[in-house]
Amino acid sequence: MTPLGAEQADLDAVEAIVRAAGTSFYRGMRVLPPDRRHAMYAVYAFCRIVDDIADEEGTLPEKLTGLAQWHAWIDDVYAGRNHDPVTRVLTRAVAAFDLRRDDFIAVIDGMRMDAETEIVAPDLATLELYCDRVAVAVGRLSVRAFGDASPTADRVAHALGRALQLTNILRDLQEDADRNRLYLPLEYLEDAGVPLDARAAITHPGLGKVCSRLAARAHDYFREADAAMRACDPVAMKPARLMGATYAAILSMLERRGWERPGERVSLPLWRKLWLGVRYGLF
Repeated sequence: MTPLGAEQADLDAVEAIVRAAGTSFYRGMRVLPPDRRHAMYAVYAFCRIVDDIADEEGTLPEKLTGLAQWHAWIDDVYAGRNHDPVTRVLTRAVAAFDLRRDDFIAVIDGMRMDAETEIVAPDLATLELYCDRVAVAVGRLSVRAFGDASPTADRVAHALGRALQLTNILRDLQEDADRNRLYLPLEYLEDAGVPLDARAAITHPGLGKVCSRLAARAHDYFREADAAMRACDPVAMKPARLMGATYAAILSMLERRGWERPGERVSLPLWRKLWLGVRYGLF
């Protein structure tokens, strides 16, 4: 029996999308049993595809058409109709782990936010909405695939998704500015006297104050997520703990590096990755 009872060719095609992304996600999901692991691969493949539609070259009508197609395909998944390897594996994952349609749609809505406009200095309410769609919704899908569908697990997704996304925002300041995007919140920028322009903001003397304030917010979410995890199934939360520990370490490295050189990439050294892998059962 193959994982999720899916066709091996479909499983291989989905896994290939995950491997090609070149992230640590592929290794991190090895802590899961085969059915749950391949459900997560399918969720990740879906997210990767719609993210690429929003971010890659193309006209706005082309991007909106691509996202609308995936909106229709998600509806088809819940009606038992499939179109490609990703939707076929997702159909099996939805049935096995009661993944919710609204969370897939929220991810697509988040990608529409990126496709429809160059996001620059969103107010806190808009930033919270963006994080909920592009990160927390993925977390809500993930905790169910991990094995905990409780309201407390949704609290983990609520906090951890925001913590991860804020860390990404702080890590990718230069990359985003090069695309004329700035996800730092309007209120923080105005308080620090930082201009509401992507390229000007990342060289302004007040940038450090803004980033430190957003980092503190991320740390609060990491602590909130950790507290919620303690009330959840410990086995189901193992991959969430691994992701949380990895991103919290990246955030701390960003703080030690400082905010004067946002183009200087930060990544965990190999020994730290190995240590985290051993601690959270990857190896």
